[in-house]
Amino acid sequence: MSRTTILPIQRLMATAAPAAWRDGIVVETRAADAVVLFLDGSITQLRVADADGVLSVGEPVAHHPVAEILSAGSRQTTARVA
Repeated sequence: MSRTTILPIQRLMATAAPAAWRDGIVVETRAADAVVLFLDGSITQLRVADADGVLSVGEPVAHHPVAEILSAGSRQTTARVA
């Protein structure tokens, strides 16, 4: 199983707590992480496997911090606060 595989329990957590999703914009990407500016004004560094290959600066994303899922368009991957 790769680091980008979303486990069934993560999907259940995201479904059980839909209000936890946070919307934001990618402001920086590196090989293993991304910096996201959330709509509430906070900036968070997220550990995302292959972030610079999956995400683009300026791209809108949604992060579920409890389930540790990052959604960008139709793509989803694991993302943990660094």
